[in-house]
Amino acid sequence: MDNKTHNLGPAFWLSVFWIVVLVVFSSTADLWVKKTPDEMDWNNLNAAPCTRDEKTDILYWLGTDGMGRDILSRIVYGARISLSIGLAAPLIGFLVGGLLGCAAGFHRRGLEFVIVAAMDIVLAFPGLLLVMAVSFFMGPSLATLIVSFAILSIPAFCRVARARALSLGNLEFVQAARLTGASNFSILMREIIPNVALPLAIYALLVVAFMIMAEGSLSFLGLGVPAPAPSWGRMIAEGRDVLDQHPHVSLIPAAILFLTVLAFNLIGDHLRHFFEHGKKQL
Repeated sequence: MDNKTHNLGPAFWLSVFWIVVLVVFSSTADLWVKKTPDEMDWNNLNAAPCTRDEKTDILYWLGTDGMGRDILSRIVYGARISLSIGLAAPLIGFLVGGLLGCAAGFHRRGLEFVIVAAMDIVLAFPGLLLVMAVSFFMGPSLATLIVSFAILSIPAFCRVARARALSLGNLEFVQAARLTGASNFSILMREIIPNVALPLAIYALLVVAFMIMAEGSLSFLGLGVPAPAPSWGRMIAEGRDVLDQHPHVSLIPAAILFLTVLAFNLIGDHLRHFFEHGKKQL
């Protein structure tokens, strides 16, 4: 590997720009969206993008769906659900799985066996059945999906953290801390966890993309957040019956989902290369 600094590149900054725009527009939707996501306009069913309602003079920038609901409004409010699940679930997995993985990789022996066995059990349980089981006990809701996805993400974070902790255990700075008389807990908190946190955080960005895609898939199957809450996956599913006549009803939310997943993947990929190959010259 040469010592040239690695440039993050325009794809990274475009991805960051897309995520920032999505967060800003979804968080401020109440201030500028003229129609609620479940408000119906029976005079403009499956209206094409840039259709203007003659009575209210409202412009449907992205058109309407089969029930006359504003697609732009539903996409913006649906972003709240996708981003909430995509960010909250990996954050829980990052904290719980990261701590468990660091403990397993550093202490080894009995604690490692117990943690690894528990993670293998969670991985062996079918994800769809887990979501359905949690939904049965907690009821279908946004919180239920976050808890379900968080449980499913913990083993992945645990394995990444454990592998990193194992590689750090015999390095010089850890041995030096032991020679100074530092306790295992002190070494874990001051030496292991800080050096595991950064690569684990970068990995979390890739998990965010997967979570958003998983939520969209479940909503497409009707297992996501219950209606009338808007969801990108449900919007795609609702437009499949008119795909040949009004493709925008499905294709627009599908494009938004695709761009969001791609953006998080690109951000995570570029940051990984950045920290592996050098810092960008600003």
